Amino acid sequence: MLAPAVRTGYNHAMVSTILDKMLQPATDQMPIEFARMLLDLRADGDLRARMDDLRAKANSGVITSEEDTEYKEFIEAIDILSILQLKARRIVSSHSD
Repeated sequence: MLAPAVRTGYNHAMVSTILDKMLQPATDQMPIEFARMLLDLRADGDLRARMDDLRAKANSGVITSEEDTEYKEFIEAIDILSILQLKARRIVSSHSD
């Protein structure tokens, strides 16, 4: 995971672009069934509640260092999942033509 980069000047857009390019060879071979499963993947209620709590603390300026690290790791996971879901959406779309 990219946690050290997050703590030392994380460039969200650059890391997402790099990750997108690195994943391309694998996602080009993604089976349609796996793509559909990725599109249905969502955080459960407990994870969403924890993310909401951390977001509120970050926005209020009362987040601890440990919570900030956890919050950034959530963001990284969401970035990765978002890239994979975008690629999955393209695959599913290309199979429905």
